[in-house]
Amino acid sequence: MIGIVAVSHSARLGEAALELALQMVPGGGAQVRVAAGAGADADGTPILGTDAAAVATAIDELAAECDGVLVLMDLGSAVMSAEMALEFRMSEVPVRLVPAPFVEGLLAAVVAAAAGGDLDAVAEEASTALAAKTGQIGGPEPGPHSDRDAQPGSSSERSETKRGEDAFDQGEAHRMTRVVTVRNPLGIHARPAALIAEASAGADVRVRRLPDGPEAPAASLSRLLVLGARQGDDLELSASGDGAEQALTRLAALFHDGFGEGTDPVAPRRQPEPADERVAIAAGAVLRGRGVSAGAAAASVVHPAPPLPEPPADLVIPQEQRESEVSAIEWAAVAVADELRSRTAEASGEARDILDASRLLASDPELVSEASALVRTKGRSAARAVWETAAVHEKSLAALGGRMAERVADIRDVRDRIIAEILEVEMPGVPDRDEPFVLVASDLAPADTAALEGGRCVALVTEQGGPTSHTAIIARSLGLPAVVGVIGATGIAAGSTVLVDGDRGTVEVEPSSARIEESTSAAAVLPFDGEGRLADGTEVPLLANVGGAADAVSAAAAGAQGVGLFRTEFCFLDRAEAPTIEEQVAAYRGVLAAFPDRRVVVRTLDAGSDKPLPFANPEHEDNPALGVRGLRIARRSPALLDDQLRALALAAEHESASVEVMAPMVATVDEARDFADRARAAGLRRVGIMIETPAAALLARELFEIVDFVSLGTNDLAQYTLAADRLLSDLGDLNDPWQPAVLRLIGAVGDAGRAVGRSVGVCGEAGGDPALAPVLVGLGVTSLSMTPRALGRVGAALASVTAAQCREAAEAVLGAATADEARAAASAVLNR
Repeated sequence: MIGIVAVSHSARLGEAALELALQMVPGGGAQVRVAAGAGADADGTPILGTDAAAVATAIDELAAECDGVLVLMDLGSAVMSAEMALEFRMSEVPVRLVPAPFVEGLLAAVVAAAAGGDLDAVAEEASTALAAKTGQIGGPEPGPHSDRDAQPGSSSERSETKRGEDAFDQGEAHRMTRVVTVRNPLGIHARPAALIAEASAGADVRVRRLPDGPEAPAASLSRLLVLGARQGDDLELSASGDGAEQALTRLAALFHDGFGEGTDPVAPRRQPEPADERVAIAAGAVLRGRGVSAGAAAASVVHPAPPLPEPPADLVIPQEQRESEVSAIEWAAVAVADELRSRTAEASGEARDILDASRLLASDPELVSEASALVRTKGRSAARAVWETAAVHEKSLAALGGRMAERVADIRDVRDRIIAEILEVEMPGVPDRDEPFVLVASDLAPADTAALEGGRCVALVTEQGGPTSHTAIIARSLGLPAVVGVIGATGIAAGSTVLVDGDRGTVEVEPSSARIEESTSAAAVLPFDGEGRLADGTEVPLLANVGGAADAVSAAAAGAQGVGLFRTEFCFLDRAEAPTIEEQVAAYRGVLAAFPDRRVVVRTLDAGSDKPLPFANPEHEDNPALGVRGLRIARRSPALLDDQLRALALAAEHESASVEVMAPMVATVDEARDFADRARAAGLRRVGIMIETPAAALLARELFEIVDFVSLGTNDLAQYTLAADRLLSDLGDLNDPWQPAVLRLIGAVGDAGRAVGRSVGVCGEAGGDPALAPVLVGLGVTSLSMTPRALGRVGAALASVTAAQCREAAEAVLGAATADEARAAASAVLNR
């Protein structure tokens, strides 16, 4: 393994460059140290400069694990410090100082090192890293580089001729080939090139642009970029070696999936209506949307400051002023990243993670590089260049649809922050208020939403967004009631009083004081004593939905009696290849350890639909919600499921939690039987399935002959029963667990469970609805799983009713014809 030391005058520059480089190798495999800055002054302000001792220390730290160390430097004294470090170091590992471009060189070196390249290969990749940029925007070709060997006798650079001879000597007749098409909108830029390099490990793979374009080794990020492959281009992949077939299969899957960037043409984005064209909302109106964070609150409406106007496109910057514009972009990006870094340090939980993601976007050298290229080559102003660069990134995300399309707001947020910094104007967003307010907007940027923590905002309402948008995620983490997808919400006049009900998904304009008191009292956050039970003593365990170790710790602290849904997707997302069994074991143990001697129900990988993974479902599907998702992935990749089951069994052996496993998206008895056999063969004793399809609900009696328990995923059950995509806010009224058809299917499952004495859980959003919880118990549900913040309210609702009342309420809703009638029928029984 080759280690890398990055020497920079600026700690922020070094950190940002390293963050970008490490994003290119999400699977790890590169050892990098940053030796940056010259300490801090008395006020704590970082001092620009370099320190030879710090460089020497970084080299020595890598020497114990690496076969060689590559040193990259930004400019000036960084070179001298690196040279002096060779005299200070204590280790004998071979060291190479490379006069490569700092950011591009570091990126290329990290990818080459992660792919297993030796010191010569890594140095060569770093030194030729400017070739792609030079070829795209013009300029002199990079000349031959002259790496300096820090140790006499280290191997010299191989020539292009010799490398070509080596490739020829391998024997072209034994190479396997495959033709692929570039499908992602942005073509082969840095991130896809890094994924190609990583996926080609284990074989000698070369890539040629058809019909007669250049060829490049797949392991070389810089040469892949020189290919200039755009969307629609055909490429020939050829490979030899023991792992050739596997490498070509991995690569073909990446190309087919568009490297996670989308593959379809991008439809023009609908611009929000100007403020003066909004339809005014009258007092007394009740607007409906998608409730994404529970609770109710009332206050006066505040709208965010208007967005920045689009910078003029017809302004051309004179040649002699363009470098000044480029500098403005660079310093603005640094300033924005620094501001977001400060906000990140003050935030916590999911808000901190999302702010950190925005910081990474602001400090992404690729964004700065692309915008700078527009200034230099086309004379765009700094503001216009950032605007156009962001538009390209927006399109690539919008093309993905689903939850990835919701990330467009992140790009716009960073764009506006950088442009505001360039123009030295006030940043648009959430204004400060001394009194409580409800924030009503078309959409919200993640940094704005996260900044609400500790402020005076009491609820959120947006016209756009979905259940997985950052508005939804942060609202839930902060405990703010939120409703998204509310058509016409921005027409509510500023200063109007609104009542936001995150449970029902409603926004009432100018409600009465009695109505406000009624709703807010019912939605108050209550503590949970850790014992779910009815008024007559009947036990109903209240469990938590978690997505990782941090969630599990928070859920345990909130009093959850166990975990009813452990979503394991977090271990698989943002990867080119599946995690190893060892990686999975470590991740799963973090959740199990938070619940010693208590029940933890683990859902196996639920990829597909809105969570596509390149190694799980590489094939394009016109209707992914009805395609290969959940358990169905095992039809194509049975090893993926078997490895996960084995990892869960190993994790269970190391922890005392009572581990149960269930499969998502089951529709037939044969699917349930196959899963149960696999799980038990792996060593897992209690096996269940998710009831998410009407077919599974109707087959509940037969399924209970095979599995030990079932859990109702009410979100998907409503989606498939009502044939309504749950991510579309326009269909929010259909994706409602109070819909009679959904309740009748739940009742059928409950009856089947009662007949054989088996557990029937609910882990969808319905489990956290205090009004619905008694009805679910009456329908035969034996446990409820929810977000930890809902435990107290659900516990209080159950503690106020008896089992007989629950059954009576269930009978009443089964006779309802509409969702509103079902709510009214339950209320009439439970509140008398």
